[in-house]
Amino acid sequence: MRKFATAISALATLTALPAFAQTELTINTDSEIGVIQPEVYGQFLEHLGGQPYDSIWVGKKSKIPNTDGIRNDVFDALDKLDIPVIRWPGGCYADLYHWRDGVGSKRAGRTNMAWGGTPEPNTFGTHEFFNLAERLGAKTYLNVNLGTGTLNEATDWLEYITFDGKSDLADERRANGRAEPWKIDYLSVGNETWGCGGHLRPDAYADLYALWATFLKTSGEQPKRVISGSHEGNIDYSKDVLDHPNIGSLSEGISLHYYTLPTGDWGEKGDALDFPEEEWASTIRNTLRIKPAIDASLAMIDEHELGDDFGLYVDEWGMWVDGEEGAPALYQQNTIRDAVVAALNFNIFHDYADRVPMTNIAQMVNVLQAMILVDGPDMVLTPTYHVFEMYTPFQGATALEIALDSPSYTSGDISFPALSATAARTPEGEIVIGLVNADPKSSHDVSLPASGAATLNGRVLTAARMDGHNTFDDKTAVVPTSMSVSAENDIFTVTLPAHSVVVLTME
Repeated sequence: MRKFATAISALATLTALPAFAQTELTINTDSEIGVIQPEVYGQFLEHLGGQPYDSIWVGKKSKIPNTDGIRNDVFDALDKLDIPVIRWPGGCYADLYHWRDGVGSKRAGRTNMAWGGTPEPNTFGTHEFFNLAERLGAKTYLNVNLGTGTLNEATDWLEYITFDGKSDLADERRANGRAEPWKIDYLSVGNETWGCGGHLRPDAYADLYALWATFLKTSGEQPKRVISGSHEGNIDYSKDVLDHPNIGSLSEGISLHYYTLPTGDWGEKGDALDFPEEEWASTIRNTLRIKPAIDASLAMIDEHELGDDFGLYVDEWGMWVDGEEGAPALYQQNTIRDAVVAALNFNIFHDYADRVPMTNIAQMVNVLQAMILVDGPDMVLTPTYHVFEMYTPFQGATALEIALDSPSYTSGDISFPALSATAARTPEGEIVIGLVNADPKSSHDVSLPASGAATLNGRVLTAARMDGHNTFDDKTAVVPTSMSVSAENDIFTVTLPAHSVVVLTME
């Protein structure tokens, strides 16, 4: 059987690597998991390090081209991702954020004590965030200040944002330039309440949550309310919070935070660049462990009999490595390894399309596994950005059951499936397929029935080395390139280069 490769000379050295035995992918088009909510591709914008200031937000007087203070180049890039939802203002910062500091003509300059004591001018506040989300066509996910704020402050904020009638707060919003109210789509009371959000015991937080959720009302359609839950698969905190007798009726879901650390050690997380193969292996192993974390969380939710609509919100996830010396807090370079991690997580999230309605990668610009890196007037798109863009056809598509007999990749005592796959039916009836080769050294062939289709068309993202990345001097070192595969004897054979992500549509 003939093997089809991409018609791209840049990949010649990669596709020439020896491939393992062919792997078979079966897509069961009659077995649907559920609709992949667009919010699964959500973003997270926290006031932290180089975000939002001098990256997304430069101010109206900046020499950098902008629209109402938002950088034009950054906005245009983000707009191409069809961003479905943005979480703001944190994160740990949410429990220090006082909304009145960030409205009106005179903003209160503060210090961001959540992240290194950096200056916080509050020039990016409520109006700027909601206007950005509105321009991007994104839903809003607001995290209110449970830590240093008050319930009255939070209820005032919701009235300021959403009330369409006559009130002092609504009139204040109008005087500040916004006649029509905004909509809050998702609302979280507290963030990481087991840690930076107050080190609260589960029962103490549950009581506070129930109190606040009772009074946090918006005008019009109510937001979906998300409880602050566990992290890294330790479900005990979430379990104890959900034991509260009234909390289920006051919420629509609970969060899970899961970060991928290359080493698994918060003290020495690992480097973004020049890492050894064993650290590639430990990174992939660690990111795949999100699946049992989701399984355990869903089992715990089911034990509480909260109903089929009670969701698990993975509202912080992504790569976390040691920061660069001299760089803003949590700034990190982004490589093809990050791209593979992102795609592996997407494929896992699709498997839970009926139970995981939203996820939010950390974070959008200049922080952790960012879409975009900015330095002064310069900007570069990361490999993670390209994966988000490649996977946009999955937004709103129906996830399908698949079977994949993946070979194993082994490095030392670490072993995991080399390949990952996902498939979905778009609203237009097309079958879109996502494939990941997590093997950093070898290409692999995947075959699947053509079922009468003539071609698979799409793109592949890979690099010349396993820490391949884009820089301000070389912005196109890692970018998607076209791939087309023709059927032979009603079979497609797709060659996946080492450390690659492929998205194809069956035509």
